[in-house]
Amino acid sequence: MKRQWDDDRIDTRAAVHAALADPTRLAIVDELGVSDRTPSELCERFVLAGNLLAHHLDVLERVGLVERFVSSGDRRRRYVRLDRGPLSALVPPTLAAPTSMLFVCTHNSARSQLAAALWRDRVGTPAASAGTHPAERVHPGAVAAARRVGIDLSAAQPHRLGPADPSVQIVTVCDRAHEELDPHESWWHWSISDPVDVGTPDAFDAVVVDIETRLAALAT
Repeated sequence: MKRQWDDDRIDTRAAVHAALADPTRLAIVDELGVSDRTPSELCERFVLAGNLLAHHLDVLERVGLVERFVSSGDRRRRYVRLDRGPLSALVPPTLAAPTSMLFVCTHNSARSQLAAALWRDRVGTPAASAGTHPAERVHPGAVAAARRVGIDLSAAQPHRLGPADPSVQIVTVCDRAHEELDPHESWWHWSISDPVDVGTPDAFDAVVVDIETRLAALAT
């Protein structure tokens, strides 16, 4: 599944990021996030000359982040307020969850097993796992780490990777498997350290945290 990019959205995100790259402009946006301010208040708060503030507000206004408007009380007074809409452009677009996943590592004894189980539990769509050189059993450290987050891997068994199914989103979760295979451009790769090399509960728990962080970023 090749990801299609929206050029207009990318351009919008780039423009907003560029406007906020200046520390003063970022601080102004933070301030306006809690309170509308007059230009004179902003000048005093950030120790800015009026012409420099005007420049910063012009930059922010061009990307739609701020609006300057006339007071409904004293018509000689103007306020600046934040438009939060463009801030949503800073967040990379989420993907619809693929209908079926296959997680691949070398031995299919830890990382790919945990990834598939977490995907099924957290995302709710089908997921399987396989290995290029499957072990005889799922590592007890992976079973224990899964149990600590409420997932049962006690009956899981390693499987050998078969021919790729084009309808399935394949994710390699170890560098060795990714480099051994000839991945299609639609495959994803998550470079996750092998907890078996360390063998401690913390190492397996770190894999769970890594995978869950990636899942949270991908799916809603």
